[in-house]
Amino acid sequence: MDINRVTATPEALALIGKLAAINGPLMFHQSGGCCDGSAPMCFVAGEFKTGSSDVLLGEIGGYPFFIGGDQFEYWKHTQLIIDVTKGRGSSFSLEIPMGFRFLTRSRVFTDEEYANLEETVKQ
Repeated sequence: MDINRVTATPEALALIGKLAAINGPLMFHQSGGCCDGSAPMCFVAGEFKTGSSDVLLGEIGGYPFFIGGDQFEYWKHTQLIIDVTKGRGSSFSLEIPMGFRFLTRSRVFTDEEYANLEETVKQ
């Protein structure tokens, strides 16, 4: 069973492609800050320094997606689905000047999916 902790909608993937064409390799981070600090943010690869408590959830659009360790504890039972909407967020994320912002949707893993994820982590 192939389960991803993070995935993206086709609309988000299209925007990621545009951002990568303009900026080169990217990275994503979702922290536990207030307001837009808890939204997924897109940076040029290496321009955001991850910390020892950050968790690499996987990739979207071929680029790494990290989440703060505290947030991972809250979200570990859910699949994060990165989407995009029109509007300007108040973060430093690369999509903001284009009039869009990334947002996180989620769904709770089934018991079978979560058990499979736990087995993968233990290996």
